[in-house]
Amino acid sequence: MGLFGTLVGAGGGFILVPVLLLLYPDRDPDTITSMALLVVFFNAASGSIAYAYLKRTDYFSGIWFAVATLPGAIGGALLVGAIPRRAFDGIFAGAIIGIAVFIALRSRMNAIQPPPTGRGLVHRELRDRLGHRYIYSYPLWKGVAISTVVGFVSSLLGVGGGVVHVPVMATTLHFPVHIAAATSHFVLAFTALEGSIVHFADGSLGWDSNLAQAMLLAAGAVPGAQVGARLAQRLHGAAIIQVLAVALVLVGVRLAIKAIYE
Repeated sequence: MGLFGTLVGAGGGFILVPVLLLLYPDRDPDTITSMALLVVFFNAASGSIAYAYLKRTDYFSGIWFAVATLPGAIGGALLVGAIPRRAFDGIFAGAIIGIAVFIALRSRMNAIQPPPTGRGLVHRELRDRLGHRYIYSYPLWKGVAISTVVGFVSSLLGVGGGVVHVPVMATTLHFPVHIAAATSHFVLAFTALEGSIVHFADGSLGWDSNLAQAMLLAAGAVPGAQVGARLAQRLHGAAIIQVLAVALVLVGVRLAIKAIYE
């Protein structure tokens, strides 16, 4: 989970949540998401350190986006406890299949895009450790608005947010895919931490076996995140997005079948 989640900049929650849903059919959605968010936090923190070494994180944009996720992350963590388990399975399946379809329909996301024009644009230029130069622009207000929604969805579903943030950053905000993956990882470390704090406060994640199991999962995700970040520099941006889309379809279909027939 740590390796693949960091590779695509998604944090791994979209892999872990369906696994937990299948392994623990008797646990409530807020317990599942609280465990997943804690693991996502450690995974994202580890991956962010690796991406920092590669110099692919846009910290200016990342800080703005992280602050914007705060209200949504708190709201999602509080709301998930009111959703019945079977309904949660269906919502999660529909959400990730929808994201996969979005990625497939926007196949031009990896083509060279003309820079946006107009007022309120943020102009960014980064050079990574390998000497690759990235120049891009985007409307700051749009990035903040998107991050607010991402914070809510990620905390509600326990996926960390990168599974939504990366494709949206690449398509709507015109971030280079490698920069989007690294910056998304930086943002979702904060988003997952915010959601985890809320779950600790409301008792969804206490000092019990759930916490112990989450920490064991995190112990495996942390080294995997280091490997995933380094492997990402060897893959073309299009390959990263394609791997993400295929994975989303597979887990989404499996959960949809579970919600309907089981």
